[in-house]
Amino acid sequence: MDDLKGKVVLITGSSSGIGAAAATAFAAHGARVAIHYHTHAAQAQAVLDRVVESGGEGAVFHADVADTAQLERLADEVQRHFGRIDVLVNNAGGFVQRAALMEADDALIDHVFHVNARSVLAMSRYVVPFMRRQGAGGCIINLTSQAARSGGSHGAGLYAASKGYISTLTRALAKELVADGIRVNAVSPGVIETPIHANHTSAALLEQLRAGIPMQRLGRADECTGALLFLASDKLSSYITGQIIEVNGGSVMP
Repeated sequence: MDDLKGKVVLITGSSSGIGAAAATAFAAHGARVAIHYHTHAAQAQAVLDRVVESGGEGAVFHADVADTAQLERLADEVQRHFGRIDVLVNNAGGFVQRAALMEADDALIDHVFHVNARSVLAMSRYVVPFMRRQGAGGCIINLTSQAARSGGSHGAGLYAASKGYISTLTRALAKELVADGIRVNAVSPGVIETPIHANHTSAALLEQLRAGIPMQRLGRADECTGALLFLASDKLSSYITGQIIEVNGGSVMP
């Protein structure tokens, strides 16, 4: 995948989990990486240190993805720093908290959807004009979830619904941006060992989820990076847009 060399890749939520694994993977293939964080500055710096130690290039940027004004600033700062944006990975998101749908108030609903759903459209809205002006197309990869198909585990209904939005948005954006040479796809992880589950999933529930996976184990963050690299590479996926790649150990087979 030598065609990723020199490309600028903006990865939201890349201070930990899948985002952090993606940052190091893209850097290993010669991409210049914009590492975004909200609350974990030290972890973001640690990701940058790993990128630099491996011979890669990157920079750290801060923003709250629930605030669209901050996302506009983030896009501008990345553009000014690197001079372009070739790939956008909309990875930031999370459960926020587990809650039954009938017990979720408006504030929680708004927060979950602002973090997981609205942020994806807003971030894309601010990055696409740069891609258009560059005149060489671009690539947007959204992170959805197998929860978008299954409805999610106990208390994760809002999260699942927000990821369903992302899956549909991916297809809609792919149609709207195809004339600009911008491909839009998504990666749909299953149950992956990340801080999201460490912070919001009990050991008992995690074991229940593991038992339902045909591979009989949880996934690792780095096992999601292959799909991201594949979709970002024009050499490997130039005729692919509007698609969702499932990475879940066989637990959901659409």
